[in-house]
Amino acid sequence: MKTPCIAACKNNAGMCSGCLRTMNELTAWRELSEAQQSMRIAEIKGIVATHSCPSCGEQSHCDISAGKDQCWCFDIEKRDLSNINKTNTCLCRKCLSSLPIR
Repeated sequence: MKTPCIAACKNNAGMCSGCLRTMNELTAWRELSEAQQSMRIAEIKGIVATHSCPSCGEQSHCDISAGKDQCWCFDIEKRDLSNINKTNTCLCRKCLSSLPIR
């Protein structure tokens, strides 16, 4: 089984602070095929990206931009975006996870 786990697990308001998977992604991981796991790892790492993060400039993946009905960020607690320049582009997992909870 493929995994992005780096053995630095801590639930950061719905997201693992180590591998940046949501708790829903973690619990459903074993149900994914190896190809689906590989694709999700590539999305998490920004290898498969839909945009550049407006905060850090790194490549990022938004499930909505990729044509899905829901995005991974819907599964985590809302973050305080008041100090972020408002754009129509989502933050990457790393930047979003570093923000305080709203």
